[in-house]
Amino acid sequence: MSERANASVIPFKVEDEPEDEMAEQGSVANPAERLQLSEAVRMAEAIIFASAEPVSERQLVARLPEGVNIAAAMADLQEIYAKRGVNLVRVGDAWAFRTAGDLAFLMSRDSVQQRKLSRAALEVLAIIAYHQPVTRAEIEDIRGVETSKGTLDTLLETEWVRMRGRRRTPGRPVTYGTTDAFLDHFALEEIRDLPGMEELKGAGLLSTRMPSNFSMPVPPADPEAPAEDEDALTDIDLEELGLLTPRVTEE
Repeated sequence: MSERANASVIPFKVEDEPEDEMAEQGSVANPAERLQLSEAVRMAEAIIFASAEPVSERQLVARLPEGVNIAAAMADLQEIYAKRGVNLVRVGDAWAFRTAGDLAFLMSRDSVQQRKLSRAALEVLAIIAYHQPVTRAEIEDIRGVETSKGTLDTLLETEWVRMRGRRRTPGRPVTYGTTDAFLDHFALEEIRDLPGMEELKGAGLLSTRMPSNFSMPVPPADPEAPAEDEDALTDIDLEELGLLTPRVTEE
């Protein structure tokens, strides 16, 4: 346990502690609650460390003692790892340990480039990320060229893109969106952390002489929530799309 955690459970009252500092501590100012939180931090650390995939807050709630302040526990654990070689990072609504950004170069010699995405695939990925939920026809309209099924299949295989629903228009076309694996790979906490226009210009990915009426699309606040004109995929849809084994009807 860290010196910070040990100091916080000493059972005496500091008479001259400023009121605003006490307010900052909130519900964990009580020594017993602080001790419970410190133990929850250790448990969360073990759970996340042992998991091969990011651990969702729902999973933490199910596995940590009842009544634990998950937000406070994760904030403490994130602070503990803030200056270490491994950082605790948020991936959508989940948590994972990742190599500190400034040390990523140490891992480069061990990394394996399994697939290099084509320019078309990168364009489609960018359109899906910024415009989701988006259909294939809408992707083609934005790009101005036809998008092959192979390009979308490649993105689905990377698990950065998923089929997320059906548009409430004739033909009920499938809509596409990004996944938590996309956020994890590109070190984004949430989809709204995608770079904006000025950042893209600074990186040389957008011309500095864009039309005055050009604007960047705003990614959805909650990419998991269905859009107003979108239905979630049903089991029948999944069977039709080959994502679910058809059920056998007994005679």
